[in-house]
Amino acid sequence: MKSNLVRVLDGNIFVLSENNGDIEAAVANVCGFFDFDTRFLSLWRLRLNGDRLNPLSIAERDYFTLRFFLVPGEPTHYVDAKASVIRERSITGGVFEERLTVLNHDRGPVDFTVRLDVASDFSPISLVGAEREPVGQLYRRVEDGGLRLGYRREKFQRETVISTSEPAAVDEDGLTYTVQVEGNGEWTTTLRVRALVLRPDGRDVREQLDRRPRRTTAEQREDLADWLARAPQLSCDWDAVTTTYQRSLVDLAALRYSPLTLPDETMPAAGLPWVATITGRDSILTSFQALPIASELAVATLRMLGIDQGAVLDDFRDEEPGKILREFRYSEMVAFEERPESPYYGSADVTPLYVVLLDEYERWTGDAALVRELEEEARAALNWIDQYGDILGDGYVRYRRRNTRTGPENQGWKDSPAAICYADGRLPEPPRATCELQGYAYDAKLRGARLAREFWGDPAYGERLEREAAALRERFERDFWIADRGYYALALDADGRQVDALASNMGHLLWSGIVDESRAAQVAAHLLGPRLFSGWGVRTLAEGQARYNPLGSHVGAVWPFDNALIAWGLRQYGFAEEAGRIAEGIIDAARHFHGRMPEAFAGYPRELTRYPVRYPTANSPQALATGATFLLLRALLGLDPAGEHLMMVPRVPARFGRVELLDVRGRWGQIDVIGSGLARLDGG
Repeated sequence: MKSNLVRVLDGNIFVLSENNGDIEAAVANVCGFFDFDTRFLSLWRLRLNGDRLNPLSIAERDYFTLRFFLVPGEPTHYVDAKASVIRERSITGGVFEERLTVLNHDRGPVDFTVRLDVASDFSPISLVGAEREPVGQLYRRVEDGGLRLGYRREKFQRETVISTSEPAAVDEDGLTYTVQVEGNGEWTTTLRVRALVLRPDGRDVREQLDRRPRRTTAEQREDLADWLARAPQLSCDWDAVTTTYQRSLVDLAALRYSPLTLPDETMPAAGLPWVATITGRDSILTSFQALPIASELAVATLRMLGIDQGAVLDDFRDEEPGKILREFRYSEMVAFEERPESPYYGSADVTPLYVVLLDEYERWTGDAALVRELEEEARAALNWIDQYGDILGDGYVRYRRRNTRTGPENQGWKDSPAAICYADGRLPEPPRATCELQGYAYDAKLRGARLAREFWGDPAYGERLEREAAALRERFERDFWIADRGYYALALDADGRQVDALASNMGHLLWSGIVDESRAAQVAAHLLGPRLFSGWGVRTLAEGQARYNPLGSHVGAVWPFDNALIAWGLRQYGFAEEAGRIAEGIIDAARHFHGRMPEAFAGYPRELTRYPVRYPTANSPQALATGATFLLLRALLGLDPAGEHLMMVPRVPARFGRVELLDVRGRWGQIDVIGSGLARLDGG
């Protein structure tokens, strides 16, 4: 994805365009107007008197509105433009609106021809970066002074309806306005673009499911102001921290959306443009990270994922009873079962993480009612760990795809084909038992035990889960620890042999608590050592491993959310200085991205590049990265619920100076947390 695309969004509905507001989609340029996993506009090109428009400036007031200030031809400092154009863009109530204003800077009247070229390829979002001929029929119709673009394949039908507030000459390729503007005057029209997801009877499928009144732009601004006011207020001597915090709050607000099944609740979409949909892992981990900021996101996440929890054995969808989904999509490919995401369950880590989030949510909020409401779902998830996750019956959670045609071979968060590898580059045979899966299962069992005792009235079940967790930890220490190297294996292969690559995954083991105290220092030393720590953050795979590539998504790049979980795990084991180094590096990296936490960036050594290098196909904004900001702050301030109280043990690096996080909400009410930067051990 091009890094300079301009975006406006509202949850899982968004527009990506060039910096003049034009949309001209191509294989190398994935811009467009997107909704319901489909691109509803692939061309949206504005001309004034035949001239392309160039930007003077772009005003981004909030995430759902943009304003472009444009001039025809190339702008210069030497020739005063005789005309200019303002494009005011918004996503309001699920509708893409654009207000065009032509300003005449001449003293006398001027005739203008305003042309807007329009088209749609109705491409599934997963294919917008690939060459593709549509299988169905594209059609265009001029009607009622507007333009209707459509796509039909059997009963699958999508339409884009474009209307205008001012009369236009409409043809199948766009709209033309011929207007005269008085001297120093202006002319304005408003275009509305609606995306329709049609049933066979011609009605939009969302009409009956979502009956809420469409929000106005003013109501959206009020909602954003309320969101920001409810969040804890942060001040910090290091400006990069407050900038990143504020950007992350706005980005997380932007990614909120209401699934059709729960129209009155919001959960986070995973990110733009590739995963603006219901996801399991991303929604769970984002909600976990955001508990100190917006605990309500966890409610919709837990309920929605519980509703779609696996109930049968289905090889195509990798579905198993009790399993939590990986993702849910609505595209053409899903409708014709060319892809399995309706929903798809091909992730082995999401199911134990579901229980982890449910327990952590209650610890923060005291919401016992939700824990009781979701007892059946949580028990089914815990049962999946042993009944279906333990493929070989050796007590370890493993994965092996059932859908061998389109399912990913790796089904943890590092899901690229070469992500799980030996140090020498070989790939292990499935089923694979990655180390972090065992940590998640261990944590889920202990948390499930607490829920069983305190809320489900089943102490015997709780005792059983604790015994199973203890046995898992003992097995894990025996089978995963590589004694002569002082770190945990990345995975076990199908024969139980250690997959010996040095990777960031073992940082998640600290978060889960499965690591023996006697080995934690060695793990921390590797995580902050030169092979894994780039100076900005922990790489996914260490330098010196055969498949290491600083630009490889899961074999060398740095992911902020991965680092946030590692930092929180380090803090739980008492390694505050190490956690602080990670937090400082990641926030310093975000400073180079204008405060927006990137999904991932290259793993080059800091001393080589002197700035973090953008990862070329990263989502932006991305929910997991946005949530990392909040978990890093939690790690720095040592925030952990304990009954009706919030424990706080701030350990802040010197560069941060004084950090104040005010009005942290939870079962304790509201509380202020203040930490001051520690003196560096080197005196710097």
